[in-house]
Amino acid sequence: MAVTGWLESLRAAEKTALLQDGRRKVHYLFPDGKEMAEEYDEKTSELLVRKWRVKSALGALGQWQTEVGEPATGAGGLGPELIKESNASPIFMRKDTKMSFQWRIRNLPYPKDVYSVIVDQEERCIVVRTTNKKYYKKFPIPDLDRCQLPLEDSSLSFAHANCTLIISYQKPKEVLLAEAELQKELKKVKTAHSGDGDCKTQ
Repeated sequence: MAVTGWLESLRAAEKTALLQDGRRKVHYLFPDGKEMAEEYDEKTSELLVRKWRVKSALGALGQWQTEVGEPATGAGGLGPELIKESNASPIFMRKDTKMSFQWRIRNLPYPKDVYSVIVDQEERCIVVRTTNKKYYKKFPIPDLDRCQLPLEDSSLSFAHANCTLIISYQKPKEVLLAEAELQKELKKVKTAHSGDGDCKTQ
């Protein structure tokens, strides 16, 4: 099963952990050179941030790509002081709950009946569009791709409030079990505290 393969790759990665500002920060270095950084709430173990970084063909470190959590600001190519997104532009981010993958798209003022949110089985993604043709976005669920699990229409729902479209996809039981196993694995990693200096890689 692919879920087991994903868990094994996490176990095989070199892991470094740090406790700082109420967050447990875990850095993974995979044998292929990819890096993943995650931040969990210290009390609830809720995933707050997940970022990925890969090396270029020439071995240079790339930029961190945010999968879960607030996207990095100042993403404009010329720097934040020269190019800045309008405050009124839609802002897309993922913020999971314990039982669901969840995405929020802020600055969408249209009523709920304007939105269409569907699963595209062929492209393995979720598609958001408006009937007034003012907004269109499609995005994958990397967690399901890594575990090679199918996308189910029945797991998808959405709501709209305060100019924010909230899209939820109920986590399959295989993902919930894998997340519980990962938490057990992370408890074995020696965690440094922010005042301890360098943290040890395991």
